[in-house]
Amino acid sequence: MSFLNFKSFKRRRDFFCIFAVDLILRWFYQLGKTPLLPLYAAAIGAGEIMIGFIVGISTSSGIILKPIFGILSDFWGKKVWLFVALVIFTCTPFAYQFVSSEQDLVFLRLFHGISTAILGPVGLAYVVHLNNDTQTKRLAYFGVSRSLVSLSAPIAAGMALTVFDFETVFILIGFGSIFAMIPLFLIRDNSVSNNINSNISWRKIGIAIRYSISIPAVWMAGLLEMLVYSIIYSLRAFLPLFIISQDNGTILQAGLFFSIQEITHMLCRPIGAHLADIKGYRVTIIFGMLLLASGLFLVNVFTENFFLIIAIFIGAGQGFIFPTSVALLADEVKKNYRGTAMGVYGSLRNTGKVIGPVCAGFALANYNFSLVFMTLAGIIVVIAFLVMLFWSKIVRKNIFNHFH
Repeated sequence: MSFLNFKSFKRRRDFFCIFAVDLILRWFYQLGKTPLLPLYAAAIGAGEIMIGFIVGISTSSGIILKPIFGILSDFWGKKVWLFVALVIFTCTPFAYQFVSSEQDLVFLRLFHGISTAILGPVGLAYVVHLNNDTQTKRLAYFGVSRSLVSLSAPIAAGMALTVFDFETVFILIGFGSIFAMIPLFLIRDNSVSNNINSNISWRKIGIAIRYSISIPAVWMAGLLEMLVYSIIYSLRAFLPLFIISQDNGTILQAGLFFSIQEITHMLCRPIGAHLADIKGYRVTIIFGMLLLASGLFLVNVFTENFFLIIAIFIGAGQGFIFPTSVALLADEVKKNYRGTAMGVYGSLRNTGKVIGPVCAGFALANYNFSLVFMTLAGIIVVIAFLVMLFWSKIVRKNIFNHFH
């Protein structure tokens, strides 16, 4: 049966709708981030350090807020919080025209970051509650929206800035985000299986948190993605400098590297999901980690056009690891607590985005590029070995029955 015929579409309607919501909101959000945000910050007088702080502050807010919104979605339902995220995504861009100082922009970015802190864990929790296809396949295809955003939104932002001023682009972002309301209205809030309980209490919150952090798979998925995102964001920050420092290295090669990496990541997600369904989560995760480590090792061997081969290895590693680790987490967590678990997982992932470039910066201040990349590759190999060794202790489904 075709994936896109009418019967198939009807069965997967909720998936297509949440995919469209995620794609629209993230696309317009990213439109206002790269390269618009740093240019806008510079235009209002922010220096280099403050620009870096402004760009990263919205990610930092998710470290604290994602578990909170994950918990609330477990008690009050997913759809209501997706609407809250939609309101913030839509309304906040209109406030950028009133920014007059660095401090104003910092506070506005903090508030704007709440939207992604809701959309991330709540959207994932909604997807894992659906019943069509396998867990890994749903998560693999759902993650494609982020890749599409990463590939297209920065180019669109650059084109928009050649026609409009900053404030006008932000207004267009606000109006564009409204279109996510159409698919959001169409999704059904059946993700909680009639277990919505509005009588939230500190005791129930405590139970949800204790349950989520007591599951080894939550920590494995979160820490694994924290490691991978630390590496990916470190590469984004410093690999262009490494490429340009090589003989015949160019800025174009640096741009192509990240485009090829993201395209490979997007294409390999369904392949990784298929492998996980056939061979299991452990094989797929370890294979992805070895691909990622191989790419980092090759940085020290290949030069010039061979950087594109390295990009393929790293992108493929992401494609095998990401949907599989989240599917493992979802399978290990009880249905009523998946929002909370996704929040904890998302918080750890955001931590990697923040600390990766910082740690890499300190390392590169004292050591050369080759040694740092080799060290990162070695760390991944060691962790892959530990995952293989202790898998039976990590995956322990249905042993926490006392949390009913």
